[in-house]
Amino acid sequence: MSIIQAFELTKVYGKGSTAVTALDHVSLSVEAGEFVAVMGPSGCGKSTLLHLLGGLDNPTSGQVTIDGHKLSDLADTALAELRRQKIGFIFQFFNLIPVLNSVENAALPLLLNGMPAAKANAQSRQWLERLELSDRLANRPDQLSGGQQQRVAVARAMVAEPALILADEPTGNLDSHASDEIASLLHRVASEWNRSVVMVTHDPRIAAYADRIIFLKDGKLVDETRLSQNGSESARVVKEKADALA
Repeated sequence: MSIIQAFELTKVYGKGSTAVTALDHVSLSVEAGEFVAVMGPSGCGKSTLLHLLGGLDNPTSGQVTIDGHKLSDLADTALAELRRQKIGFIFQFFNLIPVLNSVENAALPLLLNGMPAAKANAQSRQWLERLELSDRLANRPDQLSGGQQQRVAVARAMVAEPALILADEPTGNLDSHASDEIASLLHRVASEWNRSVVMVTHDPRIAAYADRIIFLKDGKLVDETRLSQNGSESARVVKEKADALA
């Protein structure tokens, strides 16, 4: 079953002679439990695509359907509710609240949905423990390493049991060891917990953790490859394709 169906997505910024086409008639689908990486040169439309898939921006033309819901059919309130319930977001810079501890940060989506604090915190603790942070539940972000902060961000993305996780350069602010841990964790999110994951990354080694890689150039989908297994050989293949498009 397709969690994402995107048809002929186009995004144009500006008008007339100053118009810039950030995304040009891109169509794709993502199945339940599939981990898809999006790669391409800087400015090719990767983040624009992610924002359109998450309903954070509107396409100039084209259509996005998330878990059977057409985003263009939804009023602002309904769209915000769908994002809270169906989509989890992970960002490069974590976006944790400095004065809240790990449990409180991860529980935020549930509290925004109106869940009582005690129940939200209990569900938050469960996800943090699954992500091997049981000894960091009471720590604030400044008491955590970068990798630990991103694990809290992953728990926050997962806590509402969404169908889809959208990750924008989730390892871009981490060292290589922490990057591998987060990429491996996102692979588990897809394979073990059956969530669809779409990740934007510039790093072929991190992209090689995905099941499938989509390559963008000048706003167009120009290539894609399915990986049979993770590892150095897959990373080499991904790097060769990425270099060819640069």
